[in-house]
Amino acid sequence: MFRFESPSAFYLVVVALVFYGIAVVMHTSTQRKLKKVFNAIMVSQILATFDFRKRKWKWFLQFAALVFMAIALARPQLGQNQAVVRSEGFEIILAVDVSESMMAEDLRPSRLDQAKLELAKLVDLMPGNKVGVIAFAGSSVLMSPLTNDMGAIKMYLDSLTTTLISNQGTNVESAIRHAMDVFERGGVTVDSGSKVTRVILVASDGEDHEEGALKAVEDAVQKNIRVFSIAYGTEKGGTIPKRDNFGYLKGYKTDRKGQTVLTQVKGDFLKTLAQKGKGSFYFSVFGGNHIQSLIDDFRDFEKSQFESTVVTDYEERFQLFLLIAFIFGLVELIMGERKSHAPKWKGRYVDSSK
Repeated sequence: MFRFESPSAFYLVVVALVFYGIAVVMHTSTQRKLKKVFNAIMVSQILATFDFRKRKWKWFLQFAALVFMAIALARPQLGQNQAVVRSEGFEIILAVDVSESMMAEDLRPSRLDQAKLELAKLVDLMPGNKVGVIAFAGSSVLMSPLTNDMGAIKMYLDSLTTTLISNQGTNVESAIRHAMDVFERGGVTVDSGSKVTRVILVASDGEDHEEGALKAVEDAVQKNIRVFSIAYGTEKGGTIPKRDNFGYLKGYKTDRKGQTVLTQVKGDFLKTLAQKGKGSFYFSVFGGNHIQSLIDDFRDFEKSQFESTVVTDYEERFQLFLLIAFIFGLVELIMGERKSHAPKWKGRYVDSSK
């Protein structure tokens, strides 16, 4: 089977045709101007050493080099080898807190930014699994369904901001129940003879959590879903900065009495959440090994086989066309435009035609 991987490269042929047309027009225009300024004898003297045939050959070689370069850039491929790729792993949903308290800077650059960096690192360290992303505050929203495209997951993580959800708060129950629904709708089909490990990882500061989260965790455990948690923030707490559209600090969030709000991490709640969910709890600290500890926990999970993918491998054949383009370009570069045996100059006013 023969095909081109990047057929859009053939637009270079159109560019070559345009340049060829411009060259012809300019050549014709130059000859016309010479004939207007000088008489026929002078024109013949001026162009006595110039070989029009060589110029046409140079144009042809330039055009041919561009054409073969376009073919090489289009990546012609011949033959194919098909292989069945099976991936094994587990399903995990990253439930990330995007409430305003996550903007506190007791963790630099902020709690949310630290969570995004660490979860992106976690994704890199566990390829082959299916990952989804849920953002939550007072309610929750699905950012990415379960997928093994880790590049897309990291993109969604990077896009998380506190402006995604207007309803503020830390409704962990909403995030857990939403994750359970995502597993049911988009996860691996579980039958009587198979079992898939499912995990919800809650990344939050645990502040202002709504009632019902622990009951949601119990319901998740009954469905063989384990809940892990990471706490972001410090017990000392931090203020919540308010910034303009350019990132400049305007002040800090205040309560109704005008007092600056100090937000503190609620590690005990998140720890209880993980204990009820048969998972592990970790405190995020700068330079800590909690992400690696999570990976170690996940290694003991039972792996499930996800859908098989048929990968087709084609053999590249661009090298020959690239070589031909190089040869044409080299010949054009070496070739001159002067005649091999040009007539000798006989003087300014001598008619060389006699």
